[in-house]
Amino acid sequence: MTTLVWDQIGERRFETGVDHGVLYLPTLTVPWNGLISVSETLSREVKPYYIDGIKFLDHHVPGSYAAKLQAFTYPDELDDLIGTSEFAPGVFVHDQGQPKLFNLSYRTQVGNDLLGSDYAYKIHILYNLLAIPSDTTLGTISESPAVQAFEWSLFGTPSQMFGIRPTSHVSLESRTIDPALLSSIEELLYGSEDSDPNLPGLVDLLALVESA
Repeated sequence: MTTLVWDQIGERRFETGVDHGVLYLPTLTVPWNGLISVSETLSREVKPYYIDGIKFLDHHVPGSYAAKLQAFTYPDELDDLIGTSEFAPGVFVHDQGQPKLFNLSYRTQVGNDLLGSDYAYKIHILYNLLAIPSDTTLGTISESPAVQAFEWSLFGTPSQMFGIRPTSHVSLESRTIDPALLSSIEELLYGSEDSDPNLPGLVDLLALVESA
């Protein structure tokens, strides 16, 4: 027989922080500096069904990816993705056309009671995103000026898949993934001395995982 034991050394884990943001475009990959937070929205829904006034079923309806992203700054390339075009050097015209799709990755730290936030990390990869800027409030400069943070609403269009439900979000956890596989994927995502950074499509990424 086994007795449950709580709070064993090394098993008290937590997740914190956001860094290593990368914006992936069809012909360009650029780092996203100044990330503050990514707040994912769980759009899942449970629909109850009744017969004669008695509930007999709760049907779970999976949602799609949505999030709020905050940052102190952002890559110049994002302006074009949200519908802001450069008419001439230093002259921008806003509200130009529909937002464009892009891909994104960022990293969060996984900590425990022994190693702190250096214990492990997760890489989050997001496909087929649209970014809609949130309202912005600009205030006068005071004796205690505050840095204005930018915010966008992110919406993901799931990629069609075989064998799994369509999704826009994949995460890789260094604590459990094969180290050699993780190293190979990181070289793809972030580049190396021999190759430029490039995000493989979701089907190709999962095929790489299966082959390993």
